[in-house]
Formats: sequence, structure tokens, C-alpha cells
Amino acid sequence: MKNLIYTLVLLLCATIVQAQEVQVTGTITDESGLPLPGVNILEKGTSNGTQSDFDGNYKLLVHEGTKLVYSYIGYISKEITITKTSKIIDVQLQIGADLDEVVIRGYSGVRKESKSLGYAVTPLNAESLSRRDRKRLNTNESSVVRSLNGKVAGLKITNSTGSTGPGSHFTVNDADLIETESYSRIQENIFKNVATAPLSTFSIDVDKAGYSNVRRMINNGQEIPSDAVKIEEMINYFNYAYPEPEENEPFSISTQVSNAPWNKDAQLVRIGLKGKDITRNTNTIPASNLVFLLDVSGSMNNENKLPLLKSALRVLVNNLRQEDKVSVVVYAGAAGLVLPATSGSNKEQILNAIERLNAGGSTAGGAGIELAYKIASENFINNGNNRVILATDGDFNVGASSNRSMEDLIVAKRESGVFLTTLGFGMGNYRDSKMETLADKGNGNYAYIDTMQEARKVLGTEFFGTMYTIAKDVKIQVEFNPSIVQAYRLIGYENRLLNDEDFKDDTKDAGELGSGHTVTALYEVIPVGVKSMYVKDISDLKYTTPVLSGNSNDLLTVKFRYKEPQGSKSKLIEKVLPNTIIPIDQMNEDFKFSAAVALFGMQLRKSLFTNTFKRETVIALAESGKGIDKDGYRAEFIRLVKSAQYSNL
Repeated sequence: MKNLIYTLVLLLCATIVQAQEVQVTGTITDESGLPLPGVNILEKGTSNGTQSDFDGNYKLLVHEGTKLVYSYIGYISKEITITKTSKIIDVQLQIGADLDEVVIRGYSGVRKESKSLGYAVTPLNAESLSRRDRKRLNTNESSVVRSLNGKVAGLKITNSTGSTGPGSHFTVNDADLIETESYSRIQENIFKNVATAPLSTFSIDVDKAGYSNVRRMINNGQEIPSDAVKIEEMINYFNYAYPEPEENEPFSISTQVSNAPWNKDAQLVRIGLKGKDITRNTNTIPASNLVFLLDVSGSMNNENKLPLLKSALRVLVNNLRQEDKVSVVVYAGAAGLVLPATSGSNKEQILNAIERLNAGGSTAGGAGIELAYKIASENFINNGNNRVILATDGDFNVGASSNRSMEDLIVAKRESGVFLTTLGFGMGNYRDSKMETLADKGNGNYAYIDTMQEARKVLGTEFFGTMYTIAKDVKIQVEFNPSIVQAYRLIGYENRLLNDEDFKDDTKDAGELGSGHTVTALYEVIPVGVKSMYVKDISDLKYTTPVLSGNSNDLLTVKFRYKEPQGSKSKLIEKVLPNTIIPIDQMNEDFKFSAAVALFGMQLRKSLFTNTFKRETVIALAESGKGIDKDGYRAEFIRLVKSAQYSNL
């Protein structure tokens, strides 16, 4: 009898608790009505929470009477009290003060950027689909396609009239048309023995696309391909407080060494560069000749592609000067000039040309690049900033489209003195491998824009530093002291490795450093005398005997080669790092945070070189290195780590 009463009491308590819980669903949008992915929704005072998906939708079981807190970087947080009737709560977040009026330091002092950046979404037209997409869609039957989370779903493709002929409009989005995204193969760097390979040589990488692309996948709940994880681009997404360069130097160099947080037998070396910020003196900023090369093919006809691009370009156009010139070239089935070179003071004319663009047709990327460089050369400004800005999902399918042919085309064009910026958009058919190739070979940089927030960052607060190259073909060569270091491993930069002899070869291409940019490289090193599973025994070599460097206390010597933006002969800078180990708890905040990002990247890649796959280790390290974080990007990283879904965590 007692057991029966006890059971009834438990059931009654469970019923009361259940009655106090409310299932809340809804959609979160911005001021323009566009969905906000990755919004943090938390039941206040608890750890119960979730995130909005790519369409801004969310679902959460919460307690009646509590408050839900909706927060998203750059937007004003909102709190809503939950009642019995709170079944569907749609939330519109307002842009916060930090992004409502973005202060741009660049052309002519301080400017304010309007927050009115909404755009209309053009319906997908059957004729604008690529041939492959049209073949995949059967408008009379249910089509089976692969959705973002990797599951197979049957989708009924219909339109408002029920017709299926040319001109029919369909409600199909990226999740419906997901194809295969392509990424260059990354073979993770291994430990190298200093006795046989004392030199490590690579090109700098200032691209940040790897981080925003991974962020997009995490926010969408997607599984992350290991080749999409570029650890150096994740680290370099964030700014670090490196010292300003000396008066006559293009950049400063910082070095530190501490214990590796993920390997008790190893140490972690950090090498940091900080470019001179030439935008501080607006009188010395050169005039710009910009050619927007915009992909308007059928694959761009989704709200997170061409419509987002058109809104994003407003941020850039609103900060042009009279002496700047802008041209607009578009390409789909063919390439064409939409706007001839126009003064930056004619903003309305430039924006009108952009707003009139619609997507449709195949993708003649090669022809578009040819025309864009032709226009840039015709309007070339001596000692100015001459640049093609390519915006696309990288899905070239007409003309020169292979990575090799596109590479050859860009290599030939860069000799004109015109630099290249590539902006990636969208998902599903996204071609990261092509975008990276174009940027690397075009003396330029590459960013991935997944949200309007990222557009403001890339094309607003950071673009006028990125656009001004202060040093090109920047190479790094590190020589390790074999009496102190027995083995080393460069973390990331797998696609930027150079042969040791390339360091002095001025004909070998390397990365460019923009005004005010920071670049970070991390090495994991194993000291002499430490037994490690990662170090192979080479004591049985017959002809090669390691040469030790005596009593030197140098851990390593790092050498930098760079050329001036218009130069052809490189200059050399050297810096020595003493063997002075800083304990982990005494690492500065930037060092801790960059180590946290590196560890997270290693976990995403399922690296063989970390002994921990606990997200708590990353979070603790990142939180201790968060610092002031006035823009909120480090806090966003911590949120991503907490929400990431992958098998090892």
C-alpha cells in the first residue's frame, strides 16, 4: 500500500511539473524580416536553452513564469515572460548601438553607416535554375533530395498555379537544392624532427573565410567536413593586441612560448605579426579603382546569396570618396559591363546599378574575370589601389572552370598590378576550393559572408584595412635550435606550405598583409630529452649526424621576407625567440584565446595530435582569454563551442 501511495505521489508531482512546462516555438528575424540563424535562446537563470536554425526557427521546453532571453551578437537582447498561452513566440531583434551606427575609420575621418539594409527576395524561376538543378527537380512528382543535416527527405515541388512550364515559380531554398560543397584536401601537418628538417617555411594567410564558414555549419546543425576546418583562418579571424610597428617598418613581430594546453609533453610557440595601419592618416590614403565582379547566375538566386550580396555592397559603397572609381561587371551565361567607371561620390548611381541585378542562367566565371581585369586595367590608377572584388558561390560551369585553368588565368592577370578580393556566399553548391585558389593566386584575400552581420564586418569595419596592401609575398621561415627542440609541428597553414628554397626565391608567390591586419602562427614543439609518441627515433642514420648548436639559449630564429606593394625585390627581417617558457596561467589573454581556437579546430578535425576532445577544455581556455571583447566575437566563439555538434564532444 505504501508503495502504491508513493507511486501516486510521484505521478502527481510529475504531472504538476509537466503542467508548469510550456513548449515554445517561433521564428527570429531581424528588422528587415530576414531570419537570424544562431540566435541564443536561454531560459533565464538556468542552463536550459537552444539556438535558432538557418531559417530562424527554434523550439524549447521551458517553465511557466520564467523569462526567455534572446541574444545575438550586434543586436539588442530581448526578454519575454512565459505564460500558459506562450505557445508561439516570434521575435524580431533590433540592431544594437555597436552595429546601428558603425564607425568607419578610413577615407575621410568618421562616417556613419545607415542600418537600413533590407532587401527583397526574388522568387526562384524555373528558367534560372542550372541545368543540373532542373534535371534534379521533377515538378510533377515528389523529388528526393539531401537536406542540410544529411538526412534524405521527400519534397513536393509545387507552385501557386500548378503549372510546370517555363516561367513557373517555385518555393525552393538551399536546403532543398543542397549539392556537394567542395574543399581542397587538407593533410594535417605532422611532427618533424629538427635533426633532419630544421627549417619550416610557409606563406602567411590573412583569409578569414574558414571561421565564418564553420560558424555557418554549426549554426545550421550540419556535420563539418574536416577539409572545411582551416585552423589558421579560424585563429586569424580574431584581432589580437600585438604592438604597433616601428616608424619605418611595415609590421611588428611578436613571439612567445608556453606549455601546450593539450599536450603535457609539448610547448606552444606563438608568432604574431601586426601590419601598420595606414588608414590613420587619411591624407596619405591612395585613390581606389574598384571593379565589382558579381555572379548573377541561377545558383545565386537564394536569399543568402545575391540578395544578401546586394545589401552587403551598400556598406562598402556608402564609404567611397569622390576620387574613388567603381565599375560593375556581372556574369551568368555571359559577362557584361553593367556600370562603367563611376566616381564614388555618385553613390545613388552605383547602388541603383546593383539593385537592378537579378539572377539567372549558367556561370561563365572565366569570361567575367577576363572582362573585370580588362576594365580595371583601363582605369588603372598609378600608385593607387586597383582591385577586382569578386562575389560568388564559386559554382563556375561555363568556360574556364577547373581549379587549374582558373589558377592559370588569375596568375596571368595579377601581373597587371590589379589585386583580387573574393567574397563567398551561400551553401550547398559552394565551391570553397575555387574561391581559395582565386584569392591565393590573385594577390588577394578571401572572406565568406554568411549573415548581414558578417557583411558589415568584412565590407565595413575591416574592409578599408583589407583593401590597402602594405606588404606582399610575405613568407615566414622558422629555424629551430636542435639542442633545445627535438621536433615541431606547424598548426594549420597546410595549404600554404613552401619549400625551404622558396624563401629566398622572389619569383615564388606568397600572401599579402593588409593595413592594420594581424597574423598569428602557432607551433607545437617537443623539447630535447622528452619521450613522445610523435617523435620517431632516427639514431640509426648512417650518413647524417645531428649538429647541435652548443650552449645557445635560442629556441628558434624566425625570418620574414616581404615585398613592398609595387616592389619586385624582397626585404628580410629576423627575430630570435629565447627559450623562456611562460606557464599557462601566465599566458596573456590573446595567447590563451588563440590556443583555444586552435584546440577547437583540432577537435573538429579529429586531430591525432591532441589528447583531449572535451569542449570544457576549450571553453575554459577561451573564457580565460576572452578579455574586454568589445565587439563580442570572442563571446560568440564560446557560444559556438558550447553548441557544436560533433561526435568527439
